[in-house]
Amino acid sequence: MSVTESTPRPSAARKDRYTISEVAALTGLTAHTLRWYERIGLMPHVDRSHTGQRRFTERDLTWLDFVGKLRLTGMPVADMVRYAELVREGEHTHGERRALLEATRRDVLTRIDELRSTLAVLDLKIDHYGTICGGTPS
Repeated sequence: MSVTESTPRPSAARKDRYTISEVAALTGLTAHTLRWYERIGLMPHVDRSHTGQRRFTERDLTWLDFVGKLRLTGMPVADMVRYAELVREGEHTHGERRALLEATRRDVLTRIDELRSTLAVLDLKIDHYGTICGGTPS
């Protein structure tokens, strides 16, 4: 799935443009975070109304959803900004973008292995306390 594809919202909830407060409500991000994303270059150029208010599009919401996924991977903000720069630079950066995502994927797989190992230890301890507390192991 590309960053321009999104999980469609119900058509009644879709609009051409969204205010920063609407985007905050839809994404769970604060207006401060959205402004910071724009300032550091993580957010592409956001259109403005004639009064200077930010006007986000469906494409912006899709991008923010993708950025949220990158955040969940633990990708450093500097790498997310670099990825955003590569997207803006165009198609000739596909290889570098892929390499960045592949490195992040490796990091995620390592963390998953660490979490599985940690979960196994927790399960042993829980079973132990279940046994000594008169219950049964889980």
